[in-house]
Amino acid sequence: MASLVVLRLPPSLNDYGQWAGVEYQYGGPRIPQPLPSSFNEPQEKPSQLQLLIGKVNYLEYRDNTLLPHIGGHADLVWSVSFLGMDASWDVLVTLGILEDIKTQYQIGNDRSGLLQTAFVLSYMVFAPLFGYLGDRYSRKYIMAFGITLWSLTTLLGSFANTYDLFITSRALVGIGEASYSTIAPTIISDMFVGQLRSIMLALFYFAIPVGSGLGYIVGSETARATNQWQWGLRVTPIVGCVAVLLVLLVLKDPVRGESEGSNLAPTPWKQDIKQLVRNKTFMLTTAGFTCVAFVTGALAWWGPTFIWQGQVLYLGEENVKFSVISYKFGIIAMVSGLIGVPLGSFIAQTLRSRVSNVDPLVCAAGMLISTPLLYVAMLTARAQVEICYTLMFLGELVLNLNWSIVADMVLVSVSCE
Repeated sequence: MASLVVLRLPPSLNDYGQWAGVEYQYGGPRIPQPLPSSFNEPQEKPSQLQLLIGKVNYLEYRDNTLLPHIGGHADLVWSVSFLGMDASWDVLVTLGILEDIKTQYQIGNDRSGLLQTAFVLSYMVFAPLFGYLGDRYSRKYIMAFGITLWSLTTLLGSFANTYDLFITSRALVGIGEASYSTIAPTIISDMFVGQLRSIMLALFYFAIPVGSGLGYIVGSETARATNQWQWGLRVTPIVGCVAVLLVLLVLKDPVRGESEGSNLAPTPWKQDIKQLVRNKTFMLTTAGFTCVAFVTGALAWWGPTFIWQGQVLYLGEENVKFSVISYKFGIIAMVSGLIGVPLGSFIAQTLRSRVSNVDPLVCAAGMLISTPLLYVAMLTARAQVEICYTLMFLGELVLNLNWSIVADMVLVSVSCE
C-alpha cells in the first residue's frame, strides 16, 4: 500500500485535488480519509514553490506505484494488443482483394456482401457461447483455439475453388474471431482498475484500426505483387502463428475479478441474462455501439468499391485500379484510428473529474459529428475524390472516439458478482 503526501491546498487551487486525502491501494477502491476540520477554512494562496512541491509529490507517487504495475504486465498487454491487430487484419484482408474475388467466383455485389454476412452471423451466434466458456474455463486456451481456427480457415479459403467453400471459410473465421474478441478485454479488466484500465483498453483498441488498415494494404499489395489474390490471404496465417505463440508462452490468465480484490465464481446463465437485460447502461451502450459497428462495417466493406465506381463511372478514370483505392482507404482507416482511439480516451479521462457522464457524451458527439462528414464524403466520391478522402478521414476519426470508451463503460457498468 502506498500513500500520497498532498499539500493542504484549497480545492479550487489544488491541481491534484482528486488525490487529496485519499489512500490508494492498487487493485482496490480509493479509501477516503477524514480531513482536518480546518481544511475548508479560508487559506492563503499557495506560493509557486508550494505548487511545485505538490506536483513533484504527485509525479513521484505516479512513477512509484502506477508505472511499475504497468511494467509488470507490459508483455501481456502488448501481446493482447498484437492479437487485436491480427484479428482485425484477418477480418478485413479480403476487402483489399474484393474485386478479384468477385471476378474469380463470377459473383456480383449481392453475393460478395454475403461473405461478410456469413462472418457476422457466425460471430454473433458464437460470441455469447465463448463469453460463457471464458468465465468457466481457461481463457488462454480458448483464445489459442480461436486464433488457430481463423488462421487455418483463412489459409484454406485461399485454396477454395468454389464460392460455397470460400463463404464457409469466412463463416469459420467468424467463429475464431468470436472466441478472441469476447475474452481479450476481460483479461485487461482483470489486471487493471480505474484510470489505468481506461489507458490499457485504449492501447488495446488502438491496435484494431492498425490491423484494419494493414488488412487493406497487405491484401491489395500482396495480390498486386504476386498477380494472385490468393496470396493476400496466405500471408495472414504467418501472423496468426506468432499470435498463437504469444498466447501460449506470454499470456497469463488472471483470476476473475483479481483487479477488484476478489475471486469471482461463475453464476448461472439465466441469472446473467436477467442482470444484463435489467442493466440500462449496458443495453443502451450496446444498442449505440451496434450503430457504430453498422457504420464502420458498411464503410469497411463497401467504401473502397463505392469510391472506385465513382471514379470509373462518373469521372471517367477507367485506368484507376481497385488495389490503389484499397491502399489509400487502408491508410485512412489506420491513421484515423491511430489518432481517434487514444484521443477519445484522452478526452474522457481529462474531463471525467468535471463531467460525471462524459463518457457517453464523447461517444454521442463523435457519432453526431461523423454523420454529416461521412454523408458529404459519399456525395463527393463521384466529383472530387480528394475532398472525399479528406472527409472520410475526419468522419472515421471522430467515429473512432467510441472504441475504448464503450468497452470501459461496459466493464464498469456490468456487475461480475
